[in-house]
Amino acid sequence: MRLISISTGKVAPLFGNHHPDYKSVASAIRKKVVSDLKNPAPIEITMLGVRGDEQADLSVHGGVEKAIYVYPAEHYAFWNPLLTRETKKIVNLQYGAIGENFTIEGLLETEVFVGDKLIIGELEFMVVKLREPCFKFNAATGYKGASKAMLQSGFSGWYLRVLKTGVLSAGATITVISGARDISIAQQNQALHNKRNQKDLWE
Repeated sequence: MRLISISTGKVAPLFGNHHPDYKSVASAIRKKVVSDLKNPAPIEITMLGVRGDEQADLSVHGGVEKAIYVYPAEHYAFWNPLLTRETKKIVNLQYGAIGENFTIEGLLETEVFVGDKLIIGELEFMVVKLREPCFKFNAATGYKGASKAMLQSGFSGWYLRVLKTGVLSAGATITVISGARDISIAQQNQALHNKRNQKDLWE
């Protein structure tokens, strides 16, 4: 298990017709890689996440409790063909395109539980919760069904709280220290999926 890229983004206008009330909305979902396996630049990690990263809406992203968004690289094999089919364009997403700060390999939602600690390099993090996709994800991908596809697939990724700050580079190994293991990120995702399905039935 290892960290294969670190990405940051700046708040900028995000355009799209993926919400009835917004034609343009501020978002920092478009992340760019600042450290990867080819160029493992050292990046400062603070209690609020990756130095230089921004969030437009702190009620749903960022802050101490959602300082780092982690996404497994394995899921890009799901998104590229799906988005190519749905947008009728060749899509080859680069790491960071899902809005994540850390792109990792070797660890999936079924294996990660709320309260687990992740030791990445010499830094420490706590697993907080899944990422709940919204219309901004649809707009960023150009596909109105992207948020629904994330829930249905279970490929949500998860948020981390920073327990030990410092400097981190791509290529760092990841070690999981199990917590209470009451609910996995995959189980959280399934519960949210069921809740939204029930809501759709009543609307």
